[in-house]
Amino acid sequence: MPTARSVVLFDLFGVIARHQLPGALGKMAARCHTPTDPFTTAYWDCRPPYDAGRQSASEYWTAVLRQLSLSADPDTIEELRLTDIDSWSRVDEQMVAYALSLRDVAEVALLSNIPSDHADAFLAAQPWLRRLDHVALSGKIRAAKPDPAAFQHCVDALRAAPGDFLFVDDRAENVRAARGMGMNGHVFTGRDELAAVIDTWLRRTVGHDQV
Repeated sequence: MPTARSVVLFDLFGVIARHQLPGALGKMAARCHTPTDPFTTAYWDCRPPYDAGRQSASEYWTAVLRQLSLSADPDTIEELRLTDIDSWSRVDEQMVAYALSLRDVAEVALLSNIPSDHADAFLAAQPWLRRLDHVALSGKIRAAKPDPAAFQHCVDALRAAPGDFLFVDDRAENVRAARGMGMNGHVFTGRDELAAVIDTWLRRTVGHDQV
């Protein structure tokens, strides 16, 4: 059966927005007077509950600093928090324009892993997000990819069927999770390739083959 709707569901970082600013982790590590490698390990080890809205920024940074056997004073935490937010603030303007252009032919939504305080800053700085049909940010919906609950949130919020979606992410494990929910999925490698995939998907007439 043909799907009734076409919803392109974008990841944010690595697709529409840039990955973390190079050197940012080293800058934060230097602020803590610790080598970059153990700081980076602690930064990512402690990240999942922060991304999923189960920890505040203060709780997250306290956990990071404790893993490094460092004191977690409020001034250090706030400086790390602000540096971290700034390091994830860049967008690919061409991809922003492309995503918005798709609203002429499809619904366009976004699902991103991003802590709640980062989400507040990103929403304030990027007014184009308000032009999308739905924006799901993990720290706000309290579910982070590849948790099926993150994808289910989008299905429920848009009152659509999983097969109505084409999910686009640069991480294969997240695309696999989306497909496991019944969505179509594409691993992002570049705008031109994505545009060809979306054009083909929008022309589908029967079924919803995964692309």
